[in-house]
Amino acid sequence: MGKFIIKSISTGFIFDLKAINGQIIATGGEVYNSLASVKTGIASVAKNAPLADVEDQTITAASEKTNPKFEIYKDKVGEFRFRLKSSNGQIIAVSEGYVKKDSCKNGIESVKRNAVNAPVIEPI
Repeated sequence: MGKFIIKSISTGFIFDLKAINGQIIATGGEVYNSLASVKTGIASVAKNAPLADVEDQTITAASEKTNPKFEIYKDKVGEFRFRLKSSNGQIIAVSEGYVKKDSCKNGIESVKRNAVNAPVIEPI
């Protein structure tokens, strides 16, 4: 089981979702201004990730999925990334860059598995 790690930064709070091996598999989609709001963001990831379909925006004939969804896209340097959108269309989690699309898809599956019952670790 993974875990959500909340970090306090100078402008608010952010979170990472870490897999059981300690690797970051997703990061929150924004900086939150309170501990309560970052926890709400985490709850949204835990709720939406297992329900989300995958929309591959790197192929021409990609069919548009309804929210919640994971979107696979290519960044400016040509790496594959995903973003998780909640049911209202807001980006609630993003990934690192992956060289291979299959690795990006594995990252999505890892988020789906790890987010559901992941404990939340607050800053000390």
